[in-house]
Amino acid sequence: MSGLLALLDDVAAIAKVAATSIDDVAAQAAKAGTKVAGVVIDDAAVTPKYVTGFEAKRELPIIWKITRGSLFNKLVILLPALLALNAFAPWVITPLLMLGGAYLCFEGAEKVFHWLFPHRSKHVEEDLDVGDPVHLEETRVKGAIKTDFILSAEIMTIILSNIDASSLWFEAAALALAGVAVTAFVYGAVALIVKMDDVGLWMAQNALTRAGRGAGRALVRGMPKLLTLLTVVGTAAMLWVGGSILIHGLEVLGWTWLYDTIHHIAETLAHVVSQGAQGVVEWGATALMDGILGLALGLALIPVAHNLLVPAYEAVTGKTSRAPH
Repeated sequence: MSGLLALLDDVAAIAKVAATSIDDVAAQAAKAGTKVAGVVIDDAAVTPKYVTGFEAKRELPIIWKITRGSLFNKLVILLPALLALNAFAPWVITPLLMLGGAYLCFEGAEKVFHWLFPHRSKHVEEDLDVGDPVHLEETRVKGAIKTDFILSAEIMTIILSNIDASSLWFEAAALALAGVAVTAFVYGAVALIVKMDDVGLWMAQNALTRAGRGAGRALVRGMPKLLTLLTVVGTAAMLWVGGSILIHGLEVLGWTWLYDTIHHIAETLAHVVSQGAQGVVEWGATALMDGILGLALGLALIPVAHNLLVPAYEAVTGKTSRAPH
């Protein structure tokens, strides 16, 4: 009997440790997930464009296809690759983060440049001229999954860099959980955004009260403005996050001047206001300076990408890049 009781005690202890480990994994995943807010906002802002022009009944199936592709990107390709790099070549993580940060700056700056100097894109026009809806859907889904891969790589790398792992399995579990949670949030939000105009239309036509019908019409009219706002917020987030990643990466690599200067300026500005607002002012000043530097770098990268990197890619692969010109 005493042996049985001892065994039960051991089982209970193991269960307690397992429960604690699960809680720790969830806590680490949540902590790391909060660090990718800027990239997540951009991901949610970018994706709706891939379902425009389709029948309403195809919108959710297309989003589901992109979601599955995103999960494959994160869990099957990126997770084992990043864990291997972190285990055998951890020094690569910071340069990878900085490379991803530079890409975010380039993407954000290119959107700003396009807003300031609108120009036509032959690739976009070709995309819109596709006559076969099935082929168009396949093309859009593939394009969305390729874009997602870049953003997912940045998301997963940021998450990994913020996990305090005690073992490889703990690290893998926290990374997988955070990746799935971010994917569910992004594409759940995208599905909600895409269907909001349909919800508004239904309310405008079928709501029992005048106020309900008015709310439906307002929702239909407001969705284009919401999508525009999301695009602006997403672009600003790309520049802020990209600039922040690069500045922090330089600090990690030993070049601390830029990080220290921005931190000092932000602290100085924060001391001008009352104590209760100092944290907000310091954060806002830091984000603004990070974003300005991100925009400057991104603008500098535009001619490099289009005149050097894109032609090199086309020459090596024999494929025509779909990057806008």
